[in-house]
Amino acid sequence: MSIADYYPILVQISIASAIGAVILVASHIFGQRGTTSAIKDSPYECGMLAEGSGHARFAIKFYITAMLFILFDIEVVFLIPWVLVFREFLAANLPILLPVFFFLGVLVLGLVYELKKGAIEWEK
Repeated sequence: MSIADYYPILVQISIASAIGAVILVASHIFGQRGTTSAIKDSPYECGMLAEGSGHARFAIKFYITAMLFILFDIEVVFLIPWVLVFREFLAANLPILLPVFFFLGVLVLGLVYELKKGAIEWEK
């Protein structure tokens, strides 16, 4: 490998650095300066005084539902490549169905377990 093979990487790093520098300079030039007041410098940027703590408490069910969504959404990441190459595995006589059915079985068992534990029920 020669140094010329690394030119595209160097160009990408240069462009990314230039974009970052331009954003920082533009923020410094066009950013809010000169006027300071407690209301304008507060995180709530509409010009009115903030009311309350700003940290709302959420029920644990929201977090459990989000984790379950992520868990069962990740299965698609593993199933889509399998679906795309399924015909190639069949043509090569590779046994692919048993591991995939095992994977789906474990996911279904996990879903049944979560349903029996009541993780998806909102009214409790």
